[in-house]
Amino acid sequence: MTITKRVTFIAKEGSEAKMKELLTAMVEPSKKEDGCIFYDIFVYENNPRKFMAVESWRDEAALDGHKATEHYAIYKSSYEPYCEKKYSDELEVLG
Repeated sequence: MTITKRVTFIAKEGSEAKMKELLTAMVEPSKKEDGCIFYDIFVYENNPRKFMAVESWRDEAALDGHKATEHYAIYKSSYEPYCEKKYSDELEVLG
């Protein structure tokens, strides 16, 4: 079953550039992973502190594989000092 998620990050004031750097570093290697259907990260034009990742994976095994990668481990161990708030939503694709 396909897994699609939206993850929202709010950078701490003054940490926008570092948060952008950390999140941008995730895009290319994630897109190359087996089971990645879609993976992009956006910054809100009207709020440079707000980022949104939208990702879709073939199945739970593909998502688990993503979470076991080196680039995910780097992101996971690095983002918290720059992030004020993070939340995610599971999405259902219609159509």
